[in-house]
Amino acid sequence: MTGSRPRRTRLSALRPAAFGAVPTGERLARMRRSPQFVDGQFRNPAETRQLLHGSALPMMRTQLSREGRLRRAPVGPIPVYRPTAAEGAEPPASGLRLTWMGHSSVLAEMDGQRVLFDPVWGERCSPFTWAGPKRMHPVPIALDELEPVDAVVISHDHYDHLDMATVQSLTGTGAAFVVPLGVGANLEFWGVPAERITELDWHESTRVGGLTLTATPAQHFCGRGLRGPQHTLWASWVVAGPEHRIFHSGDTGYFSGFAEIGAAHGPFDATMIQIGAYSDFWPDIHMDPEQGVRSHRDLQGAKGGGVLLPIHWGTFNLAPHPWAEPAEWTLTAARKAGVTSAHPRPGEPFEPADLPAVYPWWRAIAVPPVHGWPAWPPAVSPTDVDLVADR
Repeated sequence: MTGSRPRRTRLSALRPAAFGAVPTGERLARMRRSPQFVDGQFRNPAETRQLLHGSALPMMRTQLSREGRLRRAPVGPIPVYRPTAAEGAEPPASGLRLTWMGHSSVLAEMDGQRVLFDPVWGERCSPFTWAGPKRMHPVPIALDELEPVDAVVISHDHYDHLDMATVQSLTGTGAAFVVPLGVGANLEFWGVPAERITELDWHESTRVGGLTLTATPAQHFCGRGLRGPQHTLWASWVVAGPEHRIFHSGDTGYFSGFAEIGAAHGPFDATMIQIGAYSDFWPDIHMDPEQGVRSHRDLQGAKGGGVLLPIHWGTFNLAPHPWAEPAEWTLTAARKAGVTSAHPRPGEPFEPADLPAVYPWWRAIAVPPVHGWPAWPPAVSPTDVDLVADR
């Protein structure tokens, strides 16, 4: 199921390696057999707009707004929790522990194994070191300090979810890489052994130790380098073990597929849901927090329950909304809907079975909304952590 690496021509030598590789050979043939591959490209089940028609100029005005730019970044250093070596080595008492590393990167320690979703440790989510959205907080833990993981799961090929340097650093750990169709061409090009790459279509599964990993639908798109549209698949992910089940949304718009995923694979002990980088300019491909809470409820079905971990916010400036709005809005929407949500600082581990009290840490470093922050029950700020002061 692998394709040969592209030959290095004078033109390709000028291409950044981070652009990745074009799928070829049996890999490409398998992609073409996918029900999602129509007329030469992958498609969502429903027509999906990446950008609303006529929105380019209004979007540019919004991005250049001085007041908007001030609100899109924190006014102080983001507090980052630095896990100790002892914490990393201690297994979760409940059998499930999640650590949000920032943006969509989440470490799941589950039923004796470790799964790392969408790891991006780079300084920028870009193919270049000198341009592109820059990280707003340091990574909580260096990759060489991270306990070995059993599986690395990638949702799609966008730079804020698939980072070449991070993948290359993880290659030496012996981890399995589980990705949507076509994405394996990038990994192989960057040096990941073909035998450690598993590419899945929607509704296909693979086993890693005692865990079953299933690629499930998402409503999004792909894009890397200068290639044509929709050349690799995107996915959300279900990971099921003997005792626990979790869901990672990747990037997605809200769609009816969440209820179908929940009926087939749920309910879940925890869902990791994209609630940031939304905009009225691209409503079909990213969810806002209200939709994120709704998707969690769809995934849980009539039984409800489970913990919602908001992801895809706080680390990179990728949309015109205020920096802290995704967290605040998710908190409000979840409480209104009766959904339990977790709001850890980057690097702060928690167990869904024993969720700590929510502390709205972002308020201390965000430009307040026009009418101020909503009232909040008294909470004690944790004091046994390093608060990183450098940005």
